[in-house]
Amino acid sequence: MFKYAPLLFLCFLTTNSIANNKENIINNLKNTNNVSFEFEQNINQKIEKGNCIVQYPKKIFCEYVGSNNKILVSNGKSLVIKTKTSYYHYPLQKTPLNYILDKNFLVKKIYNLTENILDNSFISFIINEDDIEINIFFEKTTSNLIGWQTKDIYQNVNITLLSSVKKNEIIEEDLFTIPLQN
Repeated sequence: MFKYAPLLFLCFLTTNSIANNKENIINNLKNTNNVSFEFEQNINQKIEKGNCIVQYPKKIFCEYVGSNNKILVSNGKSLVIKTKTSYYHYPLQKTPLNYILDKNFLVKKIYNLTENILDNSFISFIINEDDIEINIFFEKTTSNLIGWQTKDIYQNVNITLLSSVKKNEIIEEDLFTIPLQN
């Protein structure tokens, strides 16, 4: 009668661990109003670095290091990438950041997704929405968002990894004002 008890106990622990991972990530997202971080972005083997501040929902400001004064800004509706010599303006809803910067969307999706554990240290979820695939990564011990993988509007693979993550700091709201074109 109890011949399968150890196996059932192991299955319960595995299921409970997965539920706890999801629950921890969801609770962490729900309790995060903003996050700042350093990043390394790899698009088709071109690596750029910088720092960003995200304010939920859907606002981001990034400064790139050593790349022609490049900034990326979203006010929640539009996304602008500006350098000394170029200015690109996109509707945010046409980009993967529309989903990545929406913690309520992420929470709803994560509830129904299967997690993948990588190196017993990271958890990833694959989100498919409106013909966009987003592979989003969280650190297992802190439940912090630590990166994502997407394809940009030109179908280039974009891998963004986060470090030095800080949550719920005081930030200036005007930081997310769309810059004017030169």
